[in-house]
Amino acid sequence: MDSMTILFVLLGLMFLLLGSGIWIGLSLMAVAAIAIDVFAGRPAGASIATTIWSSSSSWMLTSLPMFVWMGDILFRTKLSESLFRGLAPLMGRLPGGLLHTNVMGCTLFGAVSGSSAATLSTVSKITVPELLKRNYPEPMVVGTMAGAATLGLMIPPSIIMIVYGVMTNESIAAVNIAGIIPGLVLAVMFMGYIAIRTTFMRGYRPHAEPSLSIIDRLRAVRHLLPVLALMTVVIGSMFSGIATATEAAAVGVAGAFGLAWMQGTLSWKSFSESLMSATLTSAMIAFILAAAASLSLAMGFLGLPEALATWVGSMELSPFGLLMGLFALYVVLGCFLDGISCVALTIAIIEPLVRQAGIDMIWFGIFVVLVVEMAQITPPVGFNLFVLQSMTGHDMFKIARWAFPQFVIMVAMVFLLIAVPELATWLPKQMIPVRG
Repeated sequence: MDSMTILFVLLGLMFLLLGSGIWIGLSLMAVAAIAIDVFAGRPAGASIATTIWSSSSSWMLTSLPMFVWMGDILFRTKLSESLFRGLAPLMGRLPGGLLHTNVMGCTLFGAVSGSSAATLSTVSKITVPELLKRNYPEPMVVGTMAGAATLGLMIPPSIIMIVYGVMTNESIAAVNIAGIIPGLVLAVMFMGYIAIRTTFMRGYRPHAEPSLSIIDRLRAVRHLLPVLALMTVVIGSMFSGIATATEAAAVGVAGAFGLAWMQGTLSWKSFSESLMSATLTSAMIAFILAAAASLSLAMGFLGLPEALATWVGSMELSPFGLLMGLFALYVVLGCFLDGISCVALTIAIIEPLVRQAGIDMIWFGIFVVLVVEMAQITPPVGFNLFVLQSMTGHDMFKIARWAFPQFVIMVAMVFLLIAVPELATWLPKQMIPVRG
């Protein structure tokens, strides 16, 4: 049996296991074991055990549980309330009014969270009820919230960028820093859509906000200072080279505890709940990464990456053609898998193709994160849709229709990133070399 036939057999088996409802980690590990035992003719047990240990004990992976814990601590604070109180006086006079608090709130919380799920859950619990109470149209409120929450994946620190960095052996700090400019550009595009859409929307009559003096608006900014300070310390320490990604994550956890203490939300219960939740999430991600590493090992034994690279090379695809094929692949996968699973499932196979095409791997990490962001708002497994469905009681597909303009904006951002790769590559090049 030739290499490409084996590859398609293994892929078919993988999707069969995934479709049957088996955990993705177990599915990947089962396929790896079959590939090593049956097709490579080697004992799978010892090889997989060694791979699980080496992948789980990677120093690069140590920042993951810390960033997860930081986001979980902040989720239990009054940060969403502070964000709304600080942003509302500043956003009220813009075209689209307080709808912009969805985007700016997600941008700021994403800069200290690392997770789209945490960003959505935290910001929406305040902004969505407040905007609906002020007579903002529900499709715009819910749709913009669904799209803006995906910024939690792009704005550093990002959990999925850590996963990508570990799997490709790229600098986690550099990948995170690369997401700053694309994330801010995407936020501006979301806000531009809000301004244009509400200008021409029929029946758009939100309640007028009280007029505030400049002094009152400046006073409101004080509510944003804690999150801005935490964001500056975490991202600034990585960018300047003062701290590694792991050290910056530890500082972020300490800052999150300080913020929780100042807001009076730090208790033994919140501490233990956040620790347990972060442990479960980190263990789940580590298990998926260990399974993906096992699959990478199996692929190496069989020589499949080289065979696939040769096969794709025979098609004589341009780098743009390859990117378009991968774009379509991730959009389809995103309809059925979460972002981390998409990355874990594919990177081992496509990394050689991307490197062979001469595509910058830091840039490609941002490309992947941007495309995977779309998975958060595509049915039937869009996590953001699930959260907003439970919050609003609306059908998931109705929420997906409301979020469709944000999906289109993200597609436009993909092509902008391809046309101007410096959006992702310029800032990491300015970094002071990060300490080991």
